[in-house]
Formats: sequence, C-alpha cells, structure tokens
Amino acid sequence: MSVIIRKSLLELIFSGAFMKRWNDKLRPMELVEVDKQAHKMIVAWLLFLLNSRDLDVARKRALGETIIEGGLFDYLYRLVITDIKPPVFYRIKENPDDYRTLTNWVVNELRPRILPLGDDFMHRLDEYLMQPEDKGLGRRILHAAHLYASYSEFKLLKSINKMDHELSEIEASFIDRLNDMRDIVGVSDLLDEDNTVLGKFARMCGRLRFQKRWSQTPRVPETSVLGHMFIVAAYSWFFSMEVGACRARAQNNFFAGLFHDLPELLTRDIISPVKAASQDIADLIHEYEIRELDRVVLAPLKEGGYTDVANRLEYFLGLEVGSEFKASANQDGTIIELTEEQLATTFNKDSLDPKDGPLLKVCDSLAAYIEAHTALRNGISSDQLHHALYRIRLRYNETPVIAGVQVSALLADFD
Repeated sequence: MSVIIRKSLLELIFSGAFMKRWNDKLRPMELVEVDKQAHKMIVAWLLFLLNSRDLDVARKRALGETIIEGGLFDYLYRLVITDIKPPVFYRIKENPDDYRTLTNWVVNELRPRILPLGDDFMHRLDEYLMQPEDKGLGRRILHAAHLYASYSEFKLLKSINKMDHELSEIEASFIDRLNDMRDIVGVSDLLDEDNTVLGKFARMCGRLRFQKRWSQTPRVPETSVLGHMFIVAAYSWFFSMEVGACRARAQNNFFAGLFHDLPELLTRDIISPVKAASQDIADLIHEYEIRELDRVVLAPLKEGGYTDVANRLEYFLGLEVGSEFKASANQDGTIIELTEEQLATTFNKDSLDPKDGPLLKVCDSLAAYIEAHTALRNGISSDQLHHALYRIRLRYNETPVIAGVQVSALLADFD
C-alpha cells in the first residue's frame, strides 16, 4: 500500500498548537503541546547522538528511527487524550486493562486520519502504544527528554505559583525521575544546565517558544518558532514516507526540519518580504546568522567536546552547501549539493547520508499555509494572511510537483 499524505493528517499535526498545557496553573504565557513536543524532540536528538557514539551504523539508524516514530506516536496519543492530568494518567497505566481500553479508543480515534500512512505504520503505532512497559534505550531517551521539557516548562511557572500546594511535590517528582535516568549519557548535563555546554544549548533551544511567528499579524492560534519547527519536522517525516526516502534520508529530513529555524535564536523571525527585499539584504541577514550561529552555538559545542553535535547541526542547516533548502549528501567524506533527480535516484542510499532541501521547503511552506488558513477560518482576517496564502498558492501552481510531492493538489484540498 502506497503512502498518501492528506490534508486531515497535516491539520491533525498542527492541532497541537491549540492544546494548552498547565492550564490549571497561573501562567506567564500560554504553553502549548506542540512547543513542548519540539523541545522534547530536540533533547531526544541530543541524547540519541551521545548514546549512539559506540553503535554500529545499522543499530544507530534503528535507534534513530525508534526515537522519531516513538516521539510522533506519543504526540498523536497526547492529541487525543488531551487534558488528562499526569497523576490520573499514571493511575490508568498501572491497570493494564484500563490502559488497554483507553489506548484502543485512542487508536480508533486516530485511524481515519492516519490510515493513508499504510498498514505497517498502523501496526507500529498500535504495537508501540500497547507496550508502555518497554524499557529499551529509545523509549528511555524519549522519557528523559519528555521529563526535561516538562520540567523546563514547570520552571517558567514556579515563581508565580508559590501559593500552589502541588508545587513542591511536582518539582520533587521531576528531579527524582530525572535522577533515576542519569545512566543515560547527557542527562546529568541537562540537570546541571547552568554549568554545562549541553544544558545551556538545550535551554537555549527552549527559548524559541517565546518567539512568535507572524509577530505583527493577529492570529488564532498564535504559533511560536519552536512549535513551527516540530510541525515541519513531522511533515518532513511523513512526506519522506510518501516519496520513498531511504532510512538515513528520512531521519535527516526530520531532524533538519526540527532545527531549520535555529538561527532565529539570534535574528528573530524575519518576515519573508524583508528577506526578499533585495539580494543584498538577504545576503547580509544570512551572513549575520552564520556568524552568530558559530559564535553562540557551534563554537561552544565544539570547545565543550561536542564536535559531533555541532557537525550534525551544520549538516542539517546546510552550511556546507549554502542553505538548509538545498539537497545534499556525503560523498567520500565531502558534502555535495544534489539535484532533486539525483537525490531521488542515485543518492537515495543510506550509505550516502542524503538530506532533502526542496522537500523541507515544501513542508515549511505547508506549515505556513496552514497557520494562515487556520487563522482566517477562525475569523482573523488580514491582508498579510490573504497575501501569504496567495503567494504560496502561486508558487506551487507554477511548479505543482516538488521533490515528488503533489503540492498544488494538496493545497487545493484547503479551498
């Protein structure tokens, strides 16, 4: 059965932007599920890289696949069970029959939207969700990343919820459970985030939740740069399935999506019309991004002993070929730029570590389109939103198929 990505799946992934977190606490800002998932998967990638250094290529690739799909399965599950408080959910999980009943209901709710992904995907989803007791490395990495991302949110709330009787118990639970996972390489660094390079980088990435996209345009829901990166990553994974990407390429596409806007830590979300005003302005912005990225992110990682982390970020961001939106591969130790045809044929091999660029741009555009379309559907009308929809449609009407994806036909489903 071939995989077909439909509008309903894209909207389901985006729906985490509506889902409020910690909504029984006083919050300095709205905390939403898609932001937490992005932070979780960034940390999961860090832990994956550190804990797979001694694995052979096949085992490392299998671990990466387990972490990506497990993260997506957890997210899909969370979208359905919505606002069950953690203590209640943990009580349900303690009773196998109750958990199985709840999970069967969740899978049935998800089935209409994810069935086009194929029977194999459905089987893996069902198997993963029905085995919560699995203690494999991939699942433990995801759990550690989940705890860290949730604890990071908690620390934002802590100072303004001092009257809350649950506060000390919640914090102790986070610390105890993370301490129990110190055998995973990198967890100790995350816990000491004030004094370690890895901890500072993970915390820095979480700050992208403060940066709102379309900052001069009212929208419902508002989306952050952090949440947008996760949405693009998820789209990249599913479209990689549709176009038949090899395993290495699919994983690279997911992680490239997860980090594609990382430079906005340093520049904020510069809107497309400003970037496109002139080539000189575009070049100036790009030069500043790269210089600051090296100074603030890459150089500290390399100096702190995480050269492999920095090198992978450079690859995902397309620094060797000039843009994250250019296709590339590793040929005999040299990163080279590819055409779409080369990527889809000769270079679609795990051994060449290929990465999509045009496909990533498609996913970035689709995420932006759905942000604007959803805001308009929710009654927020503005010239900027209408112009964004027009500009994206025009681009893909002129080139309806990009990287094997029927983009124009997909956009037509939103009419």
